[in-house]
Amino acid sequence: MSKTYASFISIGAYVPKKVLTNQMLEKMVDTTDEWIKKRTGIETRHIAESDEYTSDMGYEAGKLAIERSGLSIDDIDLVLCATVTPDYFNMPSTACIISDKLGIKNVQAFDISAACSGFVYLLSIAKAFIESGMKKNILIIGSEKFSSIVDYTDRGTCILFGDGAGAAIISATEDKTKAMIDIHASADGSYSDFLVTPAPGSVNPVSQKVIDKGLNFVKMKGNETFKLAVKTLTKDVKHILEKNNIASKDILHFIPHQANYRIIKAVGDALKFNEEQVVVTVHKYGNTSAASIPMAINDIYESGRLKYGELMLLDTFGGGLTWASALVIFAGKK
Repeated sequence: MSKTYASFISIGAYVPKKVLTNQMLEKMVDTTDEWIKKRTGIETRHIAESDEYTSDMGYEAGKLAIERSGLSIDDIDLVLCATVTPDYFNMPSTACIISDKLGIKNVQAFDISAACSGFVYLLSIAKAFIESGMKKNILIIGSEKFSSIVDYTDRGTCILFGDGAGAAIISATEDKTKAMIDIHASADGSYSDFLVTPAPGSVNPVSQKVIDKGLNFVKMKGNETFKLAVKTLTKDVKHILEKNNIASKDILHFIPHQANYRIIKAVGDALKFNEEQVVVTVHKYGNTSAASIPMAINDIYESGRLKYGELMLLDTFGGGLTWASALVIFAGKK
């Protein structure tokens, strides 16, 4: 009996039109373009309109991914969305809303919360569903309206984050050459206070106190997160490469989470990747959390840099704390 594998067959993304530059932030908080670029590598980030929601961006990215896959809406049998900025806290799920906007009916749909690691977490879930025979064509989406949880008077966080969405189709195949090779995903809740949105939730239900203290905005321990991110990402990549007997030089596209250029550079140097191998989009989009990696994949796909059959190494780290890495063959249309 032939074995079923999970294959990454298409990519899509959506970027809001509105741009927030470093120069614009200089007028909002005590910071400078030079300082932001030196510390993070970020020059611009895109911000959704007030009436443009996480589901709207996810819909646009998902629609494009489906179109590029050659499948129809009726072929999709599972919709998954990774987000920490859902349309609603916390029901209905954003995946359900996106499904409705796409016209996908009577199909299982749910959200996950793994912060910046969300998209790679979704890859692991999709792989399990497909290889178990439960599903055949899965739409996975990372979508974030991070501007909805950012305090634009807090220079430690407002310079970092942007909005956007990325999506992919993961499909069943019997061709092992098209299969996703391996995915590692892990977490350590003992570092949960490094990156946290304190409210609303059962710990801090909505109240005047919550609003007055700004507990509905993201809080981050920047220096601690930076140090742990570099250490964890490097270790995780070494592990997945060694396990699969793949050398750094064999990776055509190293696609790390786009949080901070200094983190990307430190990890890339530690793993001996050259500039041509490392994909960088953080300067354009900032940190878009769960949308970061699929948006970066889409960038190299649309530029012609990513081609059928090429090997991608994905690596990500986020609130939770969560982290994940994946070795993925791009099996999109030639």
